[in-house]
Amino acid sequence: MRKWTKAMFNTLKVFLLFTGCTILFYYAIVWFNQEYQQLHRYDEPSGSAIKVNADNNLETEKYSWRDRIFLFYLNGE
Repeated sequence: MRKWTKAMFNTLKVFLLFTGCTILFYYAIVWFNQEYQQLHRYDEPSGSAIKVNADNNLETEKYSWRDRIFLFYLNGE
């Protein structure tokens, strides 16, 4: 009977520890989600930022499909 009580107590401790860690993890994820919801990703950058696609030659010049696939393999993209 004493072994059964000790095993039951150990099982209860593990269950409570698991439940507590799960609840803590859940609220940490909710907190991170709320922090990132308030972040405005599409605001204009401050400082000396430049447009990435300001000089895109692929749109202005006509390349054949062979040239484009060669550029694809050459750049490794």
